[in-house]
Amino acid sequence: MTLVATTDTSVFERTESEVRMYCRTFPAVFERAKGALLHTDDGRAFIDFFCGAGSLNYGHNHDAVKRRILDHLADDGLMHGLDLHTVAKRDFLTRFTEVVLQPRGLDFKVQFTGPTGTDAVEAALKLARRATGRTGLTAFTGAYHGMSRGSLEITGSRRARRAGAVAGGDVTFVPFEDGPLGPFDSIGLIERLWADPSSGTEPPAAVVVEPVQMEGGVYPASRQWLRRLREVTERYGVLLILDEIQTGCGRTGTFFGFEDSGIVPDIVTVSKSLSGYGLPLSLTLFRRELDLWQPGEHTGTFRGNQLAFVAATAACELWQQDDFLTGLRQGAQRLARFRADVGALDPGLVLRGRGMVLGIDTARAGGADRAERVQRHAFEHGLIVERCGRYDEVLKVMPPLTVSPGLLDEGLGILHDALRAN
Repeated sequence: MTLVATTDTSVFERTESEVRMYCRTFPAVFERAKGALLHTDDGRAFIDFFCGAGSLNYGHNHDAVKRRILDHLADDGLMHGLDLHTVAKRDFLTRFTEVVLQPRGLDFKVQFTGPTGTDAVEAALKLARRATGRTGLTAFTGAYHGMSRGSLEITGSRRARRAGAVAGGDVTFVPFEDGPLGPFDSIGLIERLWADPSSGTEPPAAVVVEPVQMEGGVYPASRQWLRRLREVTERYGVLLILDEIQTGCGRTGTFFGFEDSGIVPDIVTVSKSLSGYGLPLSLTLFRRELDLWQPGEHTGTFRGNQLAFVAATAACELWQQDDFLTGLRQGAQRLARFRADVGALDPGLVLRGRGMVLGIDTARAGGADRAERVQRHAFEHGLIVERCGRYDEVLKVMPPLTVSPGLLDEGLGILHDALRAN
């Protein structure tokens, strides 16, 4: 058998679709990973501040999670279960309820929707429409909710919507609390539209919102804004859907991004880092009285990913460990200090973030070209960091929640040098 040369990428160029994206930005062949480090097949190491687009909050190959997976495999544990009752699912539901839901006073039913976040969003939209008898939806400019048809309808990006041949449909877009054009009283606009019988806009089935718009440019919703949104949706009998696919599982410093606001949404979507290991797992959570499904009305072949259940159970238990919680707080504090350092380095940069995510907005200080140069410089010096925003003008810094202080400092140092040099 002839093996392909270690740095050979010809098979990808020859065989894989042109739709691939991240491999163009980070041109390397990755072989293994541990914690906050990615290793290539030619011996290079990269600090990972990308985390699989938010799917690896606990880092690569976390030891405690990996042990559970290996034990399950060694015992010939069930791998595929549809929606059968299984030990792995029972363990996950028990632990998720004990560790995540009950301490936060969330009396939610849990629906397993299939492998990806967009599947959870599709189920949430379908359920909201069934529960209210309405078809309309309200979403926000800058929003990103997935690439399937229903999710694209509530996603703001024209580029993504064009690729999916998606028109506006029953969706009303309202400016987010903040964005590239500045702050906006979006709640006031929503109230006016819903209160005016001649506005041409009916109260919708649901409002869908991210507590932090990640792909839109790292724009956090304030606590006060989320509270106002919750109040107006309750007043008009509109369901509030919180998309926690990228903000959930600790990225904002708490398990859910909406926690600090004190609100309780009607429906919550969770995916990405839920399994704790990069394994596909998505949930739609909702108030008990919204569980209006009849058996088999919303299915999915891979909604019973047993290995993901095993991994997610272990990941939940991290939230009961003092050293993990302490590390999360310290990491967020270090990122906040870095934010201040970068602000002093270049007052033209706009910095936004919460917890363990930071957006460095170059729109007024070099724009997307500068952001691309900084990203390339960082990669050439051993750091992987993503860009986001309307024009990819925002550097999105997302270290693993479990990153060691030394690697966090090293990665931030590379990024600081890249900003200074570009």
